[in-house]
This record gives sequence, structure tokens and C-alpha cells, in this order.
Amino acid sequence: MKKVAFITGASRGIGRAAALAFARAGYDLALSARTLEEGEIFQHAVRQPDGKPLPGSLENTAELVRQYGVDAQVIRMDLLDRESVVSAGRQVLEHFGRVDVLINNAVYQGPDLNLPFMSLEAETLERVAQGYIVAPFLLTRTLMPAMLEQGGATVINVTSGAGETDPPIAADQGGWGYAYGAGKAAVSRLSGVISRELGGQGIRAFTVNPGVVATDTLKATIGEKGIAALGGGAAPPELPAAVFLWLAEHAEANEFQFQTIRAQSFATKQGITAS
Repeated sequence: MKKVAFITGASRGIGRAAALAFARAGYDLALSARTLEEGEIFQHAVRQPDGKPLPGSLENTAELVRQYGVDAQVIRMDLLDRESVVSAGRQVLEHFGRVDVLINNAVYQGPDLNLPFMSLEAETLERVAQGYIVAPFLLTRTLMPAMLEQGGATVINVTSGAGETDPPIAADQGGWGYAYGAGKAAVSRLSGVISRELGGQGIRAFTVNPGVVATDTLKATIGEKGIAALGGGAAPPELPAAVFLWLAEHAEANEFQFQTIRAQSFATKQGITAS
């Protein structure tokens, strides 16, 4: 029986790179995101400077991974819709009967995500709470009974330095705002709780900070000025994807629970390369 990886936010960027990495490793895949087909427009979404939607879609990712001979289930999932999140988890279990790796990669990415403090409204924080706290909790909680029954699984939660450090410059100059930082800070706490409470039943959980990654979303969110302010070069999405796969495949990864794994330095130390 093939292992199954469920990757959220798989329409583009790190999620799509992760889907390809796990497909090459022989995993069947459950892929979720809002964007099912190229060019779809949503109310709360990051867009390119010219107003067009970002490139990428679930159908495009599925087409790429199926070239490796794996089964790829595509599910439209909206983080801001609780029923959509729970339904996605149930659909995956109905289709595959198991999930061996869950990568909580998707995030709410509206244009208000990095507004300066004095421009921020409570409605944005409510969306962030739903997308960064409630949605990954609901999805993981929906899948967990099956994970426990099958004897174990790996959960990888994708965080950011924005959740653990202060911005190098103000939000209106390309830094991150309170909403994004608060959302990612919440993500950083999920894995440790899961590992502490369910580790004895075969559940492993990791927190991974990809670092600065050259994605279309990052460029559209903070711009070239913001990327430069973060310091250093931007890694390709394939690098954190390779780290995810290493964590899922190696027993020695267990020792890296209860901490934030900084993907780029971790890859160097472990000899992990992007593919």
C-alpha cells in the first residue's frame, strides 16, 4: 500500500514543490487549495501588481505529479470556510482510507494581511484566526482518529520567522504586519502540543520555517524591497519541500521535534538538496 501525503496550499509555491517531491518519492497525494483552475479570482486573495490572479492551480499541480504514476486527489478547500476544511479531510479519508503525512502549508493571504498597525481592522484578525488557527486545527483534528488507528503519521506545520521575530522594517516599507506575525506565531505552537500529547501513539509533528523563499506570493505580498530587507538570498521552493520529505522519511528526524526547524540551515547541516 502506497503512503499518502495530504498537502494544503498545493496550487503554487512551496505546496506545489512539496507535491512534486513526494510524488517523486512514490507517495499518492491529496492536494488542496482554493484555486482549482488557472485564473480564478477570489475576494480575499493576493494578486499581482497588475491586478491579475497569481499563476498556478490545483489542476496544474495534479497534472505534473501524475506524470510520476501516483494517484492525485484534488480538493478545493477554503480556509475561511470551516465546513470546507472538515469536508476536505473527510473526502481524503474516503478516497485513500489513510493519511501518512499532513503538511499544513496553506494560509490566508488577503491583501490586508500585512497592513500597518494603524490601518489594520479587526475583521482582518478574525480572518487570520480562522485561516491560521482554526483551519489547521480542524483539518488535523479531522484526520487524527484515522492517523491514530493506522498506528502513526507525520504532521508538518509551516511557520515563518514573522511568527517568532520582529520585522526588520515597518509594514508599509516591506516588512510584515501584526496580522501575519500573530497568525504564524499561532502556527508555531501547534506541533509541540501534538507531539507532546500524541507522540506516544506514533504521531510525529514538526514546525518548519522555510525562510525567505522565492515564490510569486512573497513577491506580490512584500515586493522586491521587502525581500531584500529580509537579508540573504531567497531559496527556491524545492528546498523546503526537500526538507519536508526528509522529515517524513527519516526516523532520526524525531529528535527535531519541539523546536522550529529553519529549513535552509537545516538542509545544509543534513546534506539535503533541492531537486
